[in-house]
Amino acid sequence: MKNMIYKDPARPVDERVEDLLGRMTLEEKVGQLMQLDGARSDLDELINRKHIGSLLHIQNEAAAKAMDMAAQTRLAIPILFGDDCIHGHSFHSGATIFPTQLAQAASWNTELIEEAARITAREVRLTGLKWTFSPVLCLTRDLRWGRVGETFGEDPFLVGEFAAAMIRGYQGKGLDDPESIMATAKHYAGYSETQGGRDASEADLSRRKLRSFFLPPFERAAREGCMAFMTGYQSIEGVPTTANRWLLVDVLKDEWGFEGVLVTDWDNVGRMQWEQKICATLKEAAALAIKSGNDLMMSTPGFFEAAQEAVNEGLVTENEIDAIVRRLLKLKFRLGLFEDPGKPDIEKQKFIIGCEDHRKVNLQLARESLVLLKNDGTLPLDADKPLKIAVIGPNADSQHELLGDWAGASGQIEWIRDGHPRECHKTVLDGIRDIAPAGSEIIYARGADIAIDKEDESINNYDDGQVKKKHRVLAKPCSEMIAQAVKAVDSSDVVVLVVGDCSLLFGECRSTATLELQGGQIELAKAIAATGKPMIVVMLNSKPLVLPKAIQESAAIIEAFNPGMQGGTAIAEAIFGKINPCGKLTVSFPYHVGQQPIYYSQVRGQHGDRYADMTQSPMFAFGEGLSYTTYEYSNLRILNPEVCLNDILKFEVTVKNTGSRDGVEIIQVYVSDLVTSATWVNHELKAYKRVPLKSHESKTICFELPVHELTMVNAEGKRIVELGDFELQVGPNSREQNLLKQIFAVTKS
Repeated sequence: MKNMIYKDPARPVDERVEDLLGRMTLEEKVGQLMQLDGARSDLDELINRKHIGSLLHIQNEAAAKAMDMAAQTRLAIPILFGDDCIHGHSFHSGATIFPTQLAQAASWNTELIEEAARITAREVRLTGLKWTFSPVLCLTRDLRWGRVGETFGEDPFLVGEFAAAMIRGYQGKGLDDPESIMATAKHYAGYSETQGGRDASEADLSRRKLRSFFLPPFERAAREGCMAFMTGYQSIEGVPTTANRWLLVDVLKDEWGFEGVLVTDWDNVGRMQWEQKICATLKEAAALAIKSGNDLMMSTPGFFEAAQEAVNEGLVTENEIDAIVRRLLKLKFRLGLFEDPGKPDIEKQKFIIGCEDHRKVNLQLARESLVLLKNDGTLPLDADKPLKIAVIGPNADSQHELLGDWAGASGQIEWIRDGHPRECHKTVLDGIRDIAPAGSEIIYARGADIAIDKEDESINNYDDGQVKKKHRVLAKPCSEMIAQAVKAVDSSDVVVLVVGDCSLLFGECRSTATLELQGGQIELAKAIAATGKPMIVVMLNSKPLVLPKAIQESAAIIEAFNPGMQGGTAIAEAIFGKINPCGKLTVSFPYHVGQQPIYYSQVRGQHGDRYADMTQSPMFAFGEGLSYTTYEYSNLRILNPEVCLNDILKFEVTVKNTGSRDGVEIIQVYVSDLVTSATWVNHELKAYKRVPLKSHESKTICFELPVHELTMVNAEGKRIVELGDFELQVGPNSREQNLLKQIFAVTKS
């Protein structure tokens, strides 16, 4: 032991790293730079021949076996285990699956988002993992993109706020916290700025545009102490992000001081050869990835031989590999893996994973994530009066569409193909049956299908080894199913129509050319609307969709996105007035797919303000969301209307609950820099507060906004605060006609 410095926990980490590094062969060093799929590979091959540094898609008994095998290797270097625990422990049967990020964001509740991540960490850690590939910090720009539901929405400030909350929840008190896991800020950066909404296509981004909108959330994550970053699939100005040294080293590591681990996304190194074709051979791609600043190469099995060939041929030096190995070993020592590899605790899992306390938090987050988009007074239904209720639609009794992507049966892994146990879920139908007044009659009809999987063995698999055997076929309207639904509605007092999308139409490689309701849903909605019965529409969807006239003219619309396992209970509680919806959108809804991009904070300078054939305004705007009560804003007052750069702008606004029910209003603060040296956005969200108000209660809410946050990015790409006049805008949503406004000035002194 005295000669094995790296095994002595009393020695400084840097000494332990150097001692271990000095004992390693080139093969062992290269192995540490790799993360491979533990579920689809031979562990003996990975651990004893490739000396693998990290594994994903492996947990519980399999992870314990891999830990034991690593402990028996020559140097006993522990393995770092991670997986896609995106909004809960996605692929552990019976784990607590929360609303997706887009749904969570609608709560505007950072404390609850942080608690959800804390619970996820607690459940994940018990299964042998210490790392989650979450949160997603991409901005929603083109709604056709398949991964919109994984984002927090369209606003950089909010993305940073919610990401920071999630990172705090995952990482807890620090790397030595026994209930913490490493967070991952992804996909760095600009991955969501796709062409035509197509996943991973070239992102048309200048460095100024990156610094203006796409980098700020990641900078916030780095300064929050996020311990991992993941690169995106796309390229920017002809350079794949995995090869973008300016982005990975100059900005992330040097400018922001990031000291964690930078992991590529799935086979990003190999894709530079076989897909993006900027490298002729894998050894060239391996050398480029190393030189560009990547630390851990995910799912590129050939990297092991390719990196060694690159060293032998002088494409990269062993010293360059040593620098990365130091970084990875330092992280493993800081995580305490050499003393405790973090074996799964199967017995403790029985009492913690999916426990009642976790379900309660899940339900509360689902409640606060619901957005009431329309209500003609039909809602809430009388909680004491028995009713005949028709529950109709393809998503009304679907457990999978509660969860969204990266959970259960969403298709990324093989050991939970049928999803989480049915008893873990409360569908909309379940919730209505549970909560409807005694004596009510609940009639269910599916009414339509959305899409189906079709086997197609003629399609070759991807070069990275992923299976590509199925394609999606949109379902056609079925007259028999629609007739059954209409019959159910004819005998009812009210109808709850549950529509949206399905897992075959969102996610990686599943962008859509349209935002219309697919399958037989539009025809179903028309038929139900034609009955004249009051129609309450519930949306279970991964992203904003274009709503047909029948739904636009419905009595009420509740947007739930993918609300998690307890979503059906929360929705039923809202329908019957057990809760008062308070969620607000963090993404805008278009009238037509051709309005893309529709996000609220647009750069000024366009001729006119509408299309020749329709409006440019959204159907539902960023920040919108109704309640069963009403709110009135008044008396916006700036306490110091002339401020300098080091000051704090202080202001107050009065908000009154003018209705008969208690509620929570989310006050939103926007700022417009009235004259800028380079073109800039019309206005930006800068602050918000969730304010509980009892019926007829009035509160004067005080805000303090540091002047140094009133920045723009000038033509030289520098983020600065420019002197001059600004407009403060305060109100219930981003629509300018709904905002109170006052002018203030930023001066030199």
